[in-house]
Amino acid sequence: MPKIKVVLADDHPIVLMGVSELIERDERYEIVGQAQTSTELIEQLQRLQPDIVVTDYSMPGDETYGDGVKLIEYLIRHFPEVKIVVLIMLTNNLILSRLYDLGVGAIILKNGDLNEISLALNALTNGEKWHCKAGQGAASVVERSDAIQARIASLSVKEFEVLRRFASGMNVRDIAHSLNRSVKTVSTYRSRVLEKMNFKTNADITTYALRNGLMQ
Repeated sequence: MPKIKVVLADDHPIVLMGVSELIERDERYEIVGQAQTSTELIEQLQRLQPDIVVTDYSMPGDETYGDGVKLIEYLIRHFPEVKIVVLIMLTNNLILSRLYDLGVGAIILKNGDLNEISLALNALTNGEKWHCKAGQGAASVVERSDAIQARIASLSVKEFEVLRRFASGMNVRDIAHSLNRSVKTVSTYRSRVLEKMNFKTNADITTYALRNGLMQ
């Protein structure tokens, strides 16, 4: 019986190594490719035609395909036959719901139990979706969150994406370009983020993100 082909994508080599070792414990799966950018991921999907993709939600720095919701939307639209597992650090109920609505097969929290990847792959192989403990129902993220998660949970999907991009060092014009929005719109999102997160400046965003793993 042919093995199930899997491609991994994460901008941290140590994560790629750990996830690869975990997946290949199950002889049904074969890691056929690994990528550290969104562009590399797309190239490998076109060339290797895997059955499953396990990708990080946050892989900043790729202007062509982006990351986050933008990348996932592209994958779903152009590779509908590929099952997608998303690794994510901090999130909110709207992000989880949005990803599942797009057609993502599984979401795994990177700061949780990565052994869930094996359970998720097994579910996908059996034609099912995998809902991790933090993803079983939109309200569960808020119910289980501490003060950090509660603040994140108050953000809309677009506000969350703007937060991530400011945290990575992008300016308003760069963010507007990457999200295909006007500078005025992005500035409005920024103001909402600062208010909801109780921040004063962009430096506060970066400090917060570094301390709490938002950029992982």
